Amino acid sequence: MSAVDLDALQTRLRAFAAERHWQPFHTPKNLSMALMVEAAELAEIFQWMTPEQSLAAAGDPALKEPIADEVADVLLYLLQIADHAGVDLHAAVERKLVKNAVKYPLPQALQE
Repeated sequence: MSAVDLDALQTRLRAFAAERHWQPFHTPKNLSMALMVEAAELAEIFQWMTPEQSLAAAGDPALKEPIADEVADVLLYLLQIADHAGVDLHAAVERKLVKNAVKYPLPQALQE
């Protein structure tokens, strides 16, 4: 699997929106709302599945593309929000991983 160049992807998204004159609509508020819609569409795919069915969904040819499309939509909106809000994604992720490690330390049995 190849790594995703988030900076390059944000640049492509900026150009895509500019070509269509969407900038006035691409505010953090509107993009956040669109993100929630796309996340709901992703959740809808799994809504009535058992946990086991949801784990097996990746192997279902009829579900693989719809899942990938919704995951991509969520990622694309999230990248645009970060871009418009001036969030350095690399730094934010690193900080959050450190915070999570402090907030959720390893269980004692795994520390020994």
